[in-house]
Amino acid sequence: MTSNVNDWLNEHGDYLYRFALARLRDPHQAEDAVQETMLAAIKANNYQGGSSARTWLTGILKHKIIDSQRKQIREQPLSDVIDLDTSESSMDDFFDQKGHWLDKPQTLNMPDSELEQKQFLAVLDECMSKLPKKLRAIFMLRDVHEADNENICKELDITATNAWVMLYRARMGLRKCLELHWI
Repeated sequence: MTSNVNDWLNEHGDYLYRFALARLRDPHQAEDAVQETMLAAIKANNYQGGSSARTWLTGILKHKIIDSQRKQIREQPLSDVIDLDTSESSMDDFFDQKGHWLDKPQTLNMPDSELEQKQFLAVLDECMSKLPKKLRAIFMLRDVHEADNENICKELDITATNAWVMLYRARMGLRKCLELHWI
């Protein structure tokens, strides 16, 4: 088993690190997640070859990333929690009295060229970093990791209504930022 783990680390370590880094945005947390993945693989000792080793390890890593994000949210100081009443703009800036869009959001076209994609991803990354940690985490869980709302609520210990409101706020914040900085 030890030689398998060494082989897996040599063969898939860089991929797993890049995968974790793209989702956690912190090199130290990404390293920890990969290490925890390898430890879980050693402890599980149940790889049967039904899928590729990379697929199996990535599945373990996804769970480790979600655990890390859940831990971050639970350990978040109260000062980091968003208060929409004191934020620069509110959701009322987007809608009229009847709840209709004041300015209909523009359609975000995916860039075709590789350079445009890199520029878009840089802007998206910047916009993501401007979101409060809790909103960024729920957006990542729902829209990147595609976790369902029921699991998100259980993992973050929040109500379904709160999850939907937080997800809505995260999406609106990203949309506004992308409209300002990308379009």
